[in-house]
Amino acid sequence: MNVHEPDPTEAPMLDAIRLALVPGVGPLVGKALLDHFGSAQAVMTASRAALLRVDGVGTELATRLIEARESPLALEELELCRRRGVTLIPRGNPAYPAPLEQIPDPPSLLYIRGAIVPRDQLAIAVVGSRRATPYGLRIAERLSSALGRAGFTVVSGLARGIDGSAHRAALAAGGRAIAVFANGLDSVYPPEHEDLAQSVADRGALVSESPMRRKPLAGLFTQRNRIISGLSLGVIVVEAAPRSGTLSTARHALEQNREVFAVPGPVDSLTSRGCNQLIKEGARPVETIEDVLEGLGPLADSVTPGQSQAPPRTPAALDLPANERLVLDTLSAEPAGVDELIAATRLPAHEVMSILSLLELKRLAKRTPGTRFVRV
Repeated sequence: MNVHEPDPTEAPMLDAIRLALVPGVGPLVGKALLDHFGSAQAVMTASRAALLRVDGVGTELATRLIEARESPLALEELELCRRRGVTLIPRGNPAYPAPLEQIPDPPSLLYIRGAIVPRDQLAIAVVGSRRATPYGLRIAERLSSALGRAGFTVVSGLARGIDGSAHRAALAAGGRAIAVFANGLDSVYPPEHEDLAQSVADRGALVSESPMRRKPLAGLFTQRNRIISGLSLGVIVVEAAPRSGTLSTARHALEQNREVFAVPGPVDSLTSRGCNQLIKEGARPVETIEDVLEGLGPLADSVTPGQSQAPPRTPAALDLPANERLVLDTLSAEPAGVDELIAATRLPAHEVMSILSLLELKRLAKRTPGTRFVRV
């Protein structure tokens, strides 16, 4: 690969890449180094003695960190990201997702194709078995579609089965999706989800902490699952066998103080045993999106992704088109007639009526006697 001479302004990013590429610098050691020195640049200029004072850094790793300062691999990685349309966001950057900063082992560097936007702080993970049953696929689609319509971003792992169904349903409902990869973003796994991955990137983001060309090794999936839960307010497990890797996402969620939901299933179905066990252990059973909203409670209310004319009071109010937002902001607890709303918004009558119907469907407005409306 032909690479250009590094621009001085690229130095901070190159140091972040160098740190992420060092073998042995996993999430915990990376966090320890960044917490100790304050930045990747400071890590990559630290003395051997200073490096050895960090928990988890021994002689061999200190040597690797020092040798990485002269490695050309970081510039090659940066060039590959540019060619593939991948953005790099190091921990500490203002664009780094705030929810991930809160977990015990945040990625030191995120690779993102697409974009993570402020409203993605209102996200729910929907995960489950790769060998999903028709029941599981149906429930995953129903929940993810409802979440997408309600304004939630659906997070999953792009795997076969429940994950793929969740992504497709959220996008089909007009919502956003985030797919977290175990491998690097230079390739899609499973390969048959190439088109789905492109759709997610167009209407959300593909995310990984792995270098671009890293293959999907078995051990990386469990490590990846902490990012799925970390980006989310809660995790819905739709189907999972008793020893399913999916259950690791629920464990990560508990460690990160996220809500855990599980879809109950037939007692004689192997793919539902993991979910039924989670419910026995205290996970909240979920049948509809109302169960999710009830379970989140003030968690969803505490998220304030971006500024708006009035504070959004429900998930669906986070990303309304301008005219829907205008009508919603005109409504209050006092019933208002259609004529009043037309006069206040100066929108055509047919458009106001259409918007009111949409706001009712989104449970943001309620019709009262006399064809008057209030804000929910």
